[in-house]
Amino acid sequence: MKNNRRKFIKNVSLVGASVVTGAATALESKIQTITYLKRTHFTFGTNNVNLALIGAGGMGTEDTNTCLKHKGVKLVAVCDLYQGRLKEAKEKWGGHLFTTTDYKEILKRKDVDAVIIGTSDHWHKQIAVDALNAGKHVYCEKPMVHSIDEGWEVINAWKKSGKAMTVGAQGTSSVGNEKAKELLAAGAIGDLNYAEGFWARHSSTGAWQYAIPKDASEKTVDWKRYIANTNKIPFDKTRFFRWRNYRDYGTGMSGDLFVHLFSSLHFITNSKGPNQVAAQGGLRYWKDGREVPDVMLGMFQYPEVQEHPGFNLSLRCNFVDGTSGTTYLRLVGSEGSMDVKWQEVVLKRNNVPPGDAFAQAKAKEAGVVESERKKMLPPLETTYRVEDGYKGAHYDHHGYWLEAIRTGGSVLQDPIFGFRAAAPALLCNDSYYQNKFINWDPVKMKVI
Repeated sequence: MKNNRRKFIKNVSLVGASVVTGAATALESKIQTITYLKRTHFTFGTNNVNLALIGAGGMGTEDTNTCLKHKGVKLVAVCDLYQGRLKEAKEKWGGHLFTTTDYKEILKRKDVDAVIIGTSDHWHKQIAVDALNAGKHVYCEKPMVHSIDEGWEVINAWKKSGKAMTVGAQGTSSVGNEKAKELLAAGAIGDLNYAEGFWARHSSTGAWQYAIPKDASEKTVDWKRYIANTNKIPFDKTRFFRWRNYRDYGTGMSGDLFVHLFSSLHFITNSKGPNQVAAQGGLRYWKDGREVPDVMLGMFQYPEVQEHPGFNLSLRCNFVDGTSGTTYLRLVGSEGSMDVKWQEVVLKRNNVPPGDAFAQAKAKEAGVVESERKKMLPPLETTYRVEDGYKGAHYDHHGYWLEAIRTGGSVLQDPIFGFRAAAPALLCNDSYYQNKFINWDPVKMKVI
């Protein structure tokens, strides 16, 4: 690590073509470097993959559209519990589609190689397990499971199946995450000691007040099938179409958004996760009958392990945020910091003048006065930005999965990785509702 750090300091841009602006003297002025990142290290195959979509809402539709941008992918079937979505599916993707409200009918089809699961969270585990047992490859939206006790069932089914399964936290496949991982390993910010993430929204859609179709009724929605694995209550169109707001079906702010930040952080640091979780929050604004907070704060203790030093993580999610769109993951180390986004990384390094800072501080405590007044120096700043034409993390994430299907290979965000990202997010909810710290074993993946 020390050798890597010396090498990094000598050549701060590491790789790529750079544009440098600013004064020539690094110790007296701010240096800004822009490095354009390219996606050049792989090409996805073209062997035919027949795809089915289970859950044709917003995210399932987005996943399917992205997957179909890859060569050799054909959509053959769609399942949803709302008739309007099945009608829209045929209008979007062709009248040839087989459509159904029973996902098991899709799993029986021999012409289906792989499925995308874009349902509400409370169906992720069962559909994933059934699909793997039926010999299908699986792309499951995050979080992989609705509760901690479901994780191992998915992992065991995946191991037994021999199929490719990935979880849809797409940032792990972004050039931004990949560059941040490279920079951290090279010692760009020194030793990691703190990280923070922030997800801000201020809109009705961002706060999950999704549109409810005018024809929503028990005639157009298979409500009985929807609640078959949870509490049996009368038909409620709001709970069906705005399911993220209710604990029976969704996983709240942490399951929807914290899990993205955990996935990126764990990828960049090679971490298996925290060993202690605590959360606070409240319902501050969106008092529309929802059962989950619209502001949540999480604190996490990451132990010192072979992969990384011990560090602390704080996460924030705010649906009443006046900045209206601020989202980032920041890693702070002993020599600098990184702001990580999917298409950009901003690296800031302190301009530390020569000398032993600790010894200087002790000398000052002893009353030794330096003869020369020191200047306050700004940090060195380097921006790594994706070049024009990048197809995006979503495209790459599906590409990695398709490549694993075609070659019998593996993906980074498999069920083990997916569970280690989902678990601390779900434990945030447990901490919040139970009002206590929760201890977690990130290696054995179980609550202590």
